[in-house]
Amino acid sequence: MLRIAVPNKGSLSVPAAEMLHEAGYRQRKDSKELVLVDPENQVEFFFLRPRDIAIYVGSGRLDIGITGRDLLLDSGAEAEEILSLGFARSTFRFAGPPAVAETVKDLSGRRIATSYTGLVRKHLAEHGVEAEITKLDGAVETAVQLGVADVIADVVETGTSLRNAGMEVFGEPILVSEAVVVRPLGAEDTPQSEQFLRRLQGVLVARRYVMMDYNVRAEKVVEASSLTPGLDSPTVSPLHSEGWVAVRAMVLRHEAQKIMDDLWAIGARAILVTDIHACRL
Repeated sequence: MLRIAVPNKGSLSVPAAEMLHEAGYRQRKDSKELVLVDPENQVEFFFLRPRDIAIYVGSGRLDIGITGRDLLLDSGAEAEEILSLGFARSTFRFAGPPAVAETVKDLSGRRIATSYTGLVRKHLAEHGVEAEITKLDGAVETAVQLGVADVIADVVETGTSLRNAGMEVFGEPILVSEAVVVRPLGAEDTPQSEQFLRRLQGVLVARRYVMMDYNVRAEKVVEASSLTPGLDSPTVSPLHSEGWVAVRAMVLRHEAQKIMDDLWAIGARAILVTDIHACRL
């Protein structure tokens, strides 16, 4: 039975549960339930704090986990990323008072406050910078104002809270993070883990693409196919009406409206777009 760690709470919890549900796995009905067995799919889910998941997986006690890339790297656990999931995206940046620093090199000898000490230490080491790092839990925006640090390292979204605290970001991003699937470092694939990853990849594709069907004159098939090439090639079928064919292809969801306009312009009609609920490619 495959043993999988999933987030118990936080920004990762709900999107992860939704993805697993779309992938056909049972999900708990009570948030207090910390272990769930899905006998039909031969999977046992363990609901853990997101920050602890990489440590459990890295220890080899669990086969796979869903956590954040930031939490994986910050933990220093013997675990590796094997699939990015596209949700819970965030960017980690240095920030401080105006003109305090321009690049990571300017942080030598400075005091840095952060909730992600492992991540920051690794980043500084890669740039050959030595600095004093102070670990704080929760928001760190007031660390400079209270004299605990010269700069901070934190998640930056709009930057509004930083500006309100009289700070601005500088240098390149420390890390661009998102939800990822992790496994023990160097672990080999198993039939169970491969099946789990195929299901999640199928969900990712289904979310990213839609199916487009339309009718077009036969002499326009080449031009139409250039607009809807599909993943390999579109499916083209003759229609009862002479000189017309039906075309079906997968297209990127965010491009669907523009493609429909372009198809209409070359004479395509009966253009339909439908969701893809699951797939294997």
